[in-house]
Amino acid sequence: MSPPRSPGLRRLATLVALMFAMSLVAVLPARAADPLLSQGKPATASSAENAAFPASAAVDGDAGTRWSSAFSDPQWIQVDLGSTVAVTQVELSWEAAYATAFQVQVSANGTSWTTLHPTTTATGGNQTLTVSGSGRYVRVHGTQRATQYGYSLWEFKVYGTGGSSGGERLLSYNKPGVASSSQHDGNCWECTAARAFDLDPASRWATAAWTDPGWIYVDLGATAQISKVVLQWDPAYARSYQLQVSNDANTWTTVHNTTSGSGFKQTLSVSGTGRYVRMYGTQRATAYGYSLWEFQVYGTGGNPTDPPAPPKDPANPPALVWGDEFNGPAGSKPDAAKWRADPGTGPNNELEYYTNHDNASMDGQGHLVMEARKQATPGSACPPDPLTGSTTCQYTSARMNTGTKFHFTYGRVEARIKVPKGNGLWPAFWMMGADFLTGRPWPYNGEIDIMEVLGKDVKTSYSTVHAPAYNGGGGIGSPYTLPNGADYSDDFHVWAANWDSKGIVYTLDGRTVFTLSKDQVEQTRGPWIFDHPFYLILNLAVGGDWPGPPNTATPFPSRMLVDYVRVYQ
Repeated sequence: MSPPRSPGLRRLATLVALMFAMSLVAVLPARAADPLLSQGKPATASSAENAAFPASAAVDGDAGTRWSSAFSDPQWIQVDLGSTVAVTQVELSWEAAYATAFQVQVSANGTSWTTLHPTTTATGGNQTLTVSGSGRYVRVHGTQRATQYGYSLWEFKVYGTGGSSGGERLLSYNKPGVASSSQHDGNCWECTAARAFDLDPASRWATAAWTDPGWIYVDLGATAQISKVVLQWDPAYARSYQLQVSNDANTWTTVHNTTSGSGFKQTLSVSGTGRYVRMYGTQRATAYGYSLWEFQVYGTGGNPTDPPAPPKDPANPPALVWGDEFNGPAGSKPDAAKWRADPGTGPNNELEYYTNHDNASMDGQGHLVMEARKQATPGSACPPDPLTGSTTCQYTSARMNTGTKFHFTYGRVEARIKVPKGNGLWPAFWMMGADFLTGRPWPYNGEIDIMEVLGKDVKTSYSTVHAPAYNGGGGIGSPYTLPNGADYSDDFHVWAANWDSKGIVYTLDGRTVFTLSKDQVEQTRGPWIFDHPFYLILNLAVGGDWPGPPNTATPFPSRMLVDYVRVYQ
């Protein structure tokens, strides 16, 4: 900030200036009631004395770094808050090269400016300015220097409310992660550090080494004030660990310490300042390593990347957005604009071959008929039939879905169905995560079963969800029955799932039969992976691990009748 002089004098002047600045910071007033919006945000300036004094240094939360301008009037520094906010306070911590005359200004576009605070008698030091105005950009515009040097600010802080930048926010989304090791094998494919920060609850980080200690940290891109950390553990969790912060990823300060970690989802209030945040595990709870589905850091500052907007909950009351009443003439096929056939053999050691709509048609009375037949399919391969021993599929049936036709997130999903009766029959109305169609394997895409009934026990129905942490026989679900022990195959019934950001409420004929709370599942079973698009599926399976095979008393053909399918949002 001065003309050339001897190195010794230069170092002495710098040291004095730094001590002066630190003394100012020591007496800064308490933080404003409104949130700090400017820390870590993009900053630009009219000039910089040299590369050591960039505009970003005034909004990095580090009182030992500063912005310094060229030695002329006028000069300015501005910060982009990311969206329009109500600005209520500005704090300036000047270096010895301060402004006698300057204006604090706001702008919606970074071009046209409105002055909130003008002065021609400023005396430098630390200034706390109460202002009132709205804008995305805030600028300090200096018009008269107090010295022969330029303008220099240790700190330029903007407080306010509103906009996406106000208050505590997620800082860690899609930020670089580093870990002590990462697993990459058939049990955990590409379980790298980045997976813990991608806001994808179905992907995770895991250590390759099953030893202590194990750790993972995130680079927030700039210094941040950390207020909350959320950890969603895999069953391989930490019994003992510390949460730590650092400015350089070398020297760490502990902000949370526990020797009694319980796994699952933990929401931890912490207080610390740093660019890096680390989970440092010192004692594993299992014989395996450490693994996190999610590691979320919240606070202010940093250099956050806005995550995608969450899906909107359905309206109340919801409106019909999609449906099929199956009112076509007798023998007509499912509407190709709404449904696609899903031919081939079924999973779960099922014995049927699903045809290309040969087994699905309208009955002319407002119903879709899905028919299971005793009918061999040459060239097909199924598990050995328990009655004949043949591995050629001995049964045909129908399976169809709305994949590529209709995907949706949240809503009331319902169907009026009459199920068949008989050993080995397995009718179902369910949904699959749409990312299954683009290659994500089950159960990472998620499955929501609205209705499953086993033909050998038509007094019981099941509703279940499947995810990576709970699937197959470990899926989360509930059986339920009809009043007075009635038989589901005797009449039509309406199965529905009311699905939103809080969970799923299953109903039968308007009566609640099972409720899934997202928060409770995350606290007790694992991540909730159902906040993304799904598509609908109807099918009538024959055989399989759960229902068992048909027997000689199973009637063929057997029919599943669907009166309608409707989706409300």
